[in-house]
Amino acid sequence: MTERRLWNDRDLRQMDSLGIAPEEALRHVELFRNPPPYTRVLRPCTLGDGIRAIAAEDEPELAARFDEAAAAGRIHKLVPASGAASRMFQPLLEHLDHLEQLEKLERRERHERHDRHERGEHGTRPAAPPPAAEVRTFFDELPRFAFFEALAAAASARGVRLELPLPPEDWSGDLPAADRRIVLACLLTAEGLGYAELPKGLILFHRYPDGPRTPFEEHLVEAADYARDRDGVCRVHFTVSPRHEPGFRSLLAARGAALERRLGCRFEVGFSHQRRSTHTLAVDPEHQPFRLADGSLLFRPGGHGALLDNLQQLADGGAGVVLLKNIDNVVPDRLKPELTRWKKLLGGVLVAYRERASRLLEGLDAALPDEELIDEAARFAERELACRLPEGFAAASPAEQRRLLVAALDRPLRVAGVVRNTGEPGGGPFWVQGAGGEVSLQIVETSQIGPEPDQQAALAASTHFNPVDIACALHDRAGRPYDLARYVDPATVFIAAKAHEGRPLKALERPGLWNGAMAGWNTVFVEVPGATFAPVKTVLDLLRPEHRDG
Repeated sequence: MTERRLWNDRDLRQMDSLGIAPEEALRHVELFRNPPPYTRVLRPCTLGDGIRAIAAEDEPELAARFDEAAAAGRIHKLVPASGAASRMFQPLLEHLDHLEQLEKLERRERHERHDRHERGEHGTRPAAPPPAAEVRTFFDELPRFAFFEALAAAASARGVRLELPLPPEDWSGDLPAADRRIVLACLLTAEGLGYAELPKGLILFHRYPDGPRTPFEEHLVEAADYARDRDGVCRVHFTVSPRHEPGFRSLLAARGAALERRLGCRFEVGFSHQRRSTHTLAVDPEHQPFRLADGSLLFRPGGHGALLDNLQQLADGGAGVVLLKNIDNVVPDRLKPELTRWKKLLGGVLVAYRERASRLLEGLDAALPDEELIDEAARFAERELACRLPEGFAAASPAEQRRLLVAALDRPLRVAGVVRNTGEPGGGPFWVQGAGGEVSLQIVETSQIGPEPDQQAALAASTHFNPVDIACALHDRAGRPYDLARYVDPATVFIAAKAHEGRPLKALERPGLWNGAMAGWNTVFVEVPGATFAPVKTVLDLLRPEHRDG
């Protein structure tokens, strides 16, 4: 297969407009036709074997190191926030669709009723579909959601009154089908709040006496607890979709100043988008480029791994330490002290390890580093950073030992919090063997692990989960940003079956931001309590105790 045979002139113009080289699009096709092998896991990381616990006596020093870095303005926070919330409301969307189909049938029934009567026929009135369990729970618990008041106002404008009785326990979610349809339309569509099309960051999650908050606001409040510098400045960056950036900016303009006054800080909030040049080409089931009805190619967003470019932009802009966390993992104020404690501890471990690595690298820069320094650097690399030095390291010349140690230590560093596995979907910490036999610590998704019995046994034995709570060191000891693209494992792509306009396709996602995109980083896993992890994957997750009123 060659470019000349695969692309026409229109394709090349389309790629040029996106900033995608034809060679890159060709690489995408080849990945579909010859997928890389599964990740080879040796065993799951466990406490004491790849995962460290922070001793109580170490906490004051680690927190102090973090506070010092924060005061100096070195701490930045990055929150991926571009995904739409449609999956969060999937059962409700399906029920709304059923109700809308029912309404169409009822209208048709009314139009045809007279003709059937004239013919002496009798029709059967279509019955409303019974709500699924998730839908029933949603309506039964409706007043408990932070968006209830906004939804009630929208529904009232459409003739449906959602009044909360006194006592509230007398609330009944047993609404007629017509009212359920209006309520769901007001919640999910542009007729009301439009939540099915909004990103999670703009959905009301938690209720407070001074008004409900979105995850966007919660992340700002959280940052004020641990990421402010000595001048009170908190630096927070959100990756958002271009169409929703105005919504985030509008909310910041409406609420930011009040939060700053209450918290005694000043927010420096940045926004960026996933670059179109990181999109990937889709293919049809025969591995031919997927073409739309007008003959153009279908390029799709490349997954969260495409945000490595955004992380690089932060590093290039001076962000040496970045705290990475997902938009939907927030807690109300009453739980923030524990979260802040562990955020500082993760960051403190990162700062301590980065400073130690920098000191060792400075010593290794000497013309003839002494044997004691080489031994210390080797112990640090192997015992603290899980870097396996070559078998012949001890017998190598001092110059070769120095080269190997510099290569091991002089790279980006991440300290990733991991929680006890409670059945949440997603990746976990594993010892992994690379294609060249090298062993490292990695976050591995379930889909990356092969079907072989030993691999599935390793997966089943996994004890911890990746909640995406990561502290990243992006600068070298001289303060220069690393070229993060150098540390990506290109074999860790994701291939998924999707559909577009009713036609099946295969989609390609780039190596995940905290998976293959960081494969070449030094990694430290730290156990953190489950109380720091409160994701919202479905709307009913907002009913969990950790999301009760703040």
